[in-house]
Amino acid sequence: MDKLAKYREIVRKIISEYATHKPYHGQIDVGEFIDSERDRYQVVHLGWDGVRRVHGCPVHIDIIGDKVWIQYDGSSYPVAEALLEAGIPHEDIVLGFHPQELRHHTGFAIS
Repeated sequence: MDKLAKYREIVRKIISEYATHKPYHGQIDVGEFIDSERDRYQVVHLGWDGVRRVHGCPVHIDIIGDKVWIQYDGSSYPVAEALLEAGIPHEDIVLGFHPQELRHHTGFAIS
């Protein structure tokens, strides 16, 4: 299996796992969006928490080039840790939610 196929499989598994974590409050459905053609992967929350409408993306990962970009991580267990545990090295993970000029402080890839 080539590197890109391996990363796609890892990201799909992680998204599917995170999509099993339903919020403990409210009537919130959890879904997953997996677009392997464009390499975009998201967990989505949709529903109601009392009178408040919930519509959000707690996890968003893209594969850009040969790197896995964490675009957003609003989960209780860091997505970067899950990617590392699954076998993706630090140098192939970009924390896209940090400004590029600060990424060199993270220990992960810059771009």
